[in-house]
Amino acid sequence: MTGPDNTSARRDASRARILAAARSLFAEAGLEGASLRAVAARAGYTPAALYFHFPSREAIYAELLRDSLEALRAALAGTEGFHAAALTLFDFYAARPEELRLGLYLGAGGPASRGLGADLYPALNALLLEALAPLLRGASALGDEALAAQAFAQVVGLVVLGETRRLRLFGVAPRQLMEAQLAALLHGREAKS
Repeated sequence: MTGPDNTSARRDASRARILAAARSLFAEAGLEGASLRAVAARAGYTPAALYFHFPSREAIYAELLRDSLEALRAALAGTEGFHAAALTLFDFYAARPEELRLGLYLGAGGPASRGLGADLYPALNALLLEALAPLLRGASALGDEALAAQAFAQVVGLVVLGETRRLRLFGVAPRQLMEAQLAALLHGREAKS
């Protein structure tokens, strides 16, 4: 006899299987290159079976992005100050570049021309801002909220350059350059005061 707990466990296992298949497919092909049919095939389901769990390919992508942003929030939770939060942000994405690709809709062909749609953006953007709260608080405490955007841009650029191994040309490690960029940002701010 199948009870409610067993049904729930099977449903959770199916969702996890779909999400794992989608994650690998999105990493290879990006949002634009991964059809719902391809996700279903990789997960071992029919496309119709996926609709029981997710209404669209964008909903699957959004679920993966939510999970990624929750992991980022957990990593940044408890960091104190701008410098610590910026380095934690860098370390998170440097250790998990696939999470950055997911958040930037980067697939095999580069950035997607469109994202998930207006109905999903507000909630996902709110999660991103919540995850980045320690960085934003640190920048605010320094009196310059733009520092958070600058640090975020540095993280994205350096992780991408590290992943593509372009920084090897200059003989510098991405984290070493991140630390130097943070020092320059903070020094530049002090020089303005």
